[in-house]
Amino acid sequence: MKRLALGIAALAVAGIAAGLVLTAPRPLDAERLVAIAAIEGDAAAGETLFWAGGCASCHAAPGSDGEARLLMSGGVRLKSDFGTFIGPNISPHPDAGIGNWRVEDFANAMLAGVSPNGGHYYPAFPYGSYTRMSNRDVADLYAFMTTLPESDVASIPHEVGLPFNIRRSLGGWKLLFFSDEPKVALADADDQLRRGQYLVEGPGHCGECHTPRNPIGGFISGAWLAGAQNPDGEGVIPNITPASSSIGDWSASDIAYYLESGFTPDFDSVGGSMVEVQKNMAQLTSGDRDAIAAYLKAVPAVSDGWK
Repeated sequence: MKRLALGIAALAVAGIAAGLVLTAPRPLDAERLVAIAAIEGDAAAGETLFWAGGCASCHAAPGSDGEARLLMSGGVRLKSDFGTFIGPNISPHPDAGIGNWRVEDFANAMLAGVSPNGGHYYPAFPYGSYTRMSNRDVADLYAFMTTLPESDVASIPHEVGLPFNIRRSLGGWKLLFFSDEPKVALADADDQLRRGQYLVEGPGHCGECHTPRNPIGGFISGAWLAGAQNPDGEGVIPNITPASSSIGDWSASDIAYYLESGFTPDFDSVGGSMVEVQKNMAQLTSGDRDAIAAYLKAVPAVSDGWK
């Protein structure tokens, strides 16, 4: 009996040890970090990534407009089934923001969801999409972030309770759902379509809102961009595949114009959380908006994901 008890205890210890190994944060490998650090970032190119990535939508103060959208003091509240996540200060302030981060720290956050102190970030920070970004784009975005004004506003802690505030458990979530693989396979894709896929699946992180999720927060397989319940409880996030009842009959030029102007083909205007997204998209080049539109017309048509 004693021998059995010892065996069970040994198995339990081995299981805990294996769990700790499997759920440990995994920063980028040293070779990739060296490659990123060797790139001289282009701040002008990084500004495009800043708008494509929607940084201002979560990290500018709520209600900011105009030049104030460049002050990354944080404070936007993102409701979810797991708690409320609050955008932190990511201005270049050395104490309140990320001014003391090296480009390697920035790359680990963006591409691996790992903080400078070696912990997991919550995927409310959409590193699950940003992980598709290239080394060059990460270096360029970092260069632009260093040019932004500083804010000394302290970040507000997330409002997340047990068990979701156990960050080590995010290692298990990453094992299940974190991947840099393309979300859809596009046959015979030309340069425009590849650019659109990169922007939508990568920095644009459109799927983070427009794809339905399972009970533990992973994308539902086969429902890419099919729409989802709005996490704040007000309505739904629309389906944006060609099967959509809202934009399915829009042309690529209709989609591109909407992203630029905020007006639909029926002369309605953008609303809800898409207002902030459209402001970001308006800062992109017309070529990038056309590429996004081309990709959205090319993805598989999927029925509404919230039904």
